[in-house]
Amino acid sequence: MAVLFFIFSGEHPTLPFAELKAVLEVEGIKFETLQKLTQVSRVKTDLTSADIATTRCAMVKISCLELLHCQAEHHSIIQGMKEIKLEGLLHPNRSFAVRVKRIRGSAPHLDVEKIEREIGRIVVSRVRGIKVNLEKPSEMLLGVLTDKEFLLGLKLAEKPVKSFFERLPRKRPFFHPAALHPKLARCMVNLARTRRGQTILDPFCGTGSLLIEAGMMGCQVLGSDIKSWMVRGSKINLRYFGIEPVGLVVADACKPPFTYADRVITDPPYGRLATTVGQTTSKLLTKFFSTIGKILPKEGYLCLAAPRTIKIREIGESYGFKFIESYFVYVHRSLTREIAVFKN
Repeated sequence: MAVLFFIFSGEHPTLPFAELKAVLEVEGIKFETLQKLTQVSRVKTDLTSADIATTRCAMVKISCLELLHCQAEHHSIIQGMKEIKLEGLLHPNRSFAVRVKRIRGSAPHLDVEKIEREIGRIVVSRVRGIKVNLEKPSEMLLGVLTDKEFLLGLKLAEKPVKSFFERLPRKRPFFHPAALHPKLARCMVNLARTRRGQTILDPFCGTGSLLIEAGMMGCQVLGSDIKSWMVRGSKINLRYFGIEPVGLVVADACKPPFTYADRVITDPPYGRLATTVGQTTSKLLTKFFSTIGKILPKEGYLCLAAPRTIKIREIGESYGFKFIESYFVYVHRSLTREIAVFKN
């Protein structure tokens, strides 16, 4: 086990920590969360978790092996750097670069470029034959300034900048303005502790955002929507990304034609851009909870989004579901989503 730190993309203050925890749990990786900082989580875990978390988590940008953790003060950083055993970490006769990121204006008194240069000089003086290459280095030392603290790590994995770009709602062949952003959809799939090969059901599938993310993770996907044109559009989107659904049908989510799914992950209709077909959102979700428990196995997870005002926890618990966690995502002035996770 080693200490790793994970840098998040920063869209939400708490969701990334929950997503990372859920992924490590479902992947069977032993871990201990040491510290939560702004956009950074320090975790004692196995090195293999770096690639797994960075590839799978929507909100993990970079994973690093921690080499130094100290106060965000110039003297502490340089002194700590001098005490690091670089032998075996950086390879002789290869190249490296040093980058320091400042998160949300942390430690404005520090000269980032000066720190990068001084760390670089220490490395060159200690590792035989190593050279600086700022364009395409073999190794990257990444420093992070956050919450008056400094972390320095050897970068292990990084998510491609445009990893979700091609799956944005407007990039798909079938578009609807109420579609979930792929990052939030992937995060919800992860919060449901989804495993590769499991059968995932979205009974309010819309344009297929959640099914796309589950399918790209290697899951079997089932979907339904009460609107036939949405089902047709969802099928077009899924096939555009090379995903063939096990089943995709026109159906009322409160009278589902399916008998089993390992996980149910869904974003029911609400707000100005979606229709609930004449029902209130509260009544629709009450009916939904009354039937969905028959499809999920015991201990099966349900993750769904709902308006904060609905008090989804109370509805779920009234039908025997165990509430696990929830997070609030601001959409606009009249809508804040609650992303809630339950266990059957």
